[in-house]
Amino acid sequence: MNSTYSYSAALIAMTAVVISSIRWLRVAQREHYLPGYTSRFALRWYSDRYRLINPGLGAAAILAGLVAVARPADLLPAGIGFLVVFSATLIAPRGLRYRGTTSALKYTRRLTIIAFSTWLINLAFIAFGAWFSLGIAFGVIAMILLPATVDLVLLATFPFEHRNLSKYVDAASRKLSRVSPRVVAITGSFGKTSTKVYVAHLASSTFSTFASPASFNNRAGLARAINEGLSPGTEVLIAEMGTFKKGEIAELCSWIPPDISVITSIGPVHLERFGTEDDIVEAKSEITTNASVVVLNAENHHLVGLARKLASESKTVWMVSGNDINANIAVKDDDEGHLIIYVDQRRMCSMPFLDIPRTNIAAAVAVCLELGVPEATIAQRLATLPVAKNRLNISVNSEGITVLDDTYNSNPAGSRHALGALERRKTPLSRAVVVTPGMIELGKKQFDENSFFGRAAARVASDIVIVGYTNRRALLHGIENAKVEGFRPNVVLMKNRSQAVNWVRTNLTSGDSVLYENDLPDHFL
Repeated sequence: MNSTYSYSAALIAMTAVVISSIRWLRVAQREHYLPGYTSRFALRWYSDRYRLINPGLGAAAILAGLVAVARPADLLPAGIGFLVVFSATLIAPRGLRYRGTTSALKYTRRLTIIAFSTWLINLAFIAFGAWFSLGIAFGVIAMILLPATVDLVLLATFPFEHRNLSKYVDAASRKLSRVSPRVVAITGSFGKTSTKVYVAHLASSTFSTFASPASFNNRAGLARAINEGLSPGTEVLIAEMGTFKKGEIAELCSWIPPDISVITSIGPVHLERFGTEDDIVEAKSEITTNASVVVLNAENHHLVGLARKLASESKTVWMVSGNDINANIAVKDDDEGHLIIYVDQRRMCSMPFLDIPRTNIAAAVAVCLELGVPEATIAQRLATLPVAKNRLNISVNSEGITVLDDTYNSNPAGSRHALGALERRKTPLSRAVVVTPGMIELGKKQFDENSFFGRAAARVASDIVIVGYTNRRALLHGIENAKVEGFRPNVVLMKNRSQAVNWVRTNLTSGDSVLYENDLPDHFL
């Protein structure tokens, strides 16, 4: 091939790589820079069964790329193949935007390093090919493998990022040693943030408390929270701890050693990352290793077994429940619209009815009793218990529509609870609407769990608005199963959440209710 054509092809390919990388860098950032997930999302987008243009563009790019690589010396077929790949690189996958609507690219130090590293690797690779008059072939390979190159950079830079973060972790550890608060560490497949908010609220009038903000629950987030927010005189630190793999919570506990550990629940959340629920149990259980006191959900069979093991190790174990009065702490409904809190089967107090998981309240009460908060104070503070943001927040908007906002990180147990809250607000003359993209990261259980949810939603809702494509097939499968039972909700299919919200605003009136169950960022289908 003429060297001029080769270098021209190399320049064009590099331009496509730089532009298209913005898409995949945004995916990498949204997936916490975890190696492998950029390629995983690329495969999902290019196997989109609802928008056949994406599989079509992907197949066309691969076939054209094979022609260009196999016959680099034949300018016409190689050139045509190159242009097909170039075009597909810039316009595909359709629906994955360069500028996100829910998750725009944030230009951080880490993102800058990953971006320039990705570009330099591709520049070196393409330039090498151009030097040997193979600019078209090497350019095609670089464009097709761009998501994999991003993952390669993530893998290569991970040790550097881990070491770079260590200085902030060390500073946080030193500060924690100086302030020396009692540490409450909270984990679980779901319910972590809500329980953290409840503990902070119940304990704050008795002790000077600091809770890790929002969902700052990993190594970087907790180090930042402690360095920026923990002040001298703090008596209780409440640290939410999350994990995507075994060993992460153990590492957190090595420099944030808990006095009291809480596991709110075990379920299939992040099952895609863990592989099995047994691995989830093992990973979450790391939080109990060095704690002298552990609070566990008595309604979860995984945690009942763990409780026996911890008791044999002479740890103090509090079992909490939302229905079993035999638990150490139980929270149950009465017939007068209140929640009753029991301590070892003794009625401690009542509180106003709230549509929130009872076990999270029970866990917070157990922690506060262990800390030494007086029962009278707990009873008083329970009357004003706040609800964590986007965790089934219930309000009535200016149009008189009841909005149930459960958009954060939906899970099977939480979705069932939310449907119950919607059903309690349904009347014969009003509409009850569910707006949902379904649940994610459930691994092999994802289709079945979303199908179950679709079926359950159909039993409650007058209308179901399915958002996006990720779980559309599973949700429709569940709705069809409910039709056999005589439930026939109106089903509306929307491409994105903004369209769904507009539908709600147009179709609902005063007295109606709408449940927003989960909200996926726009790098999902």
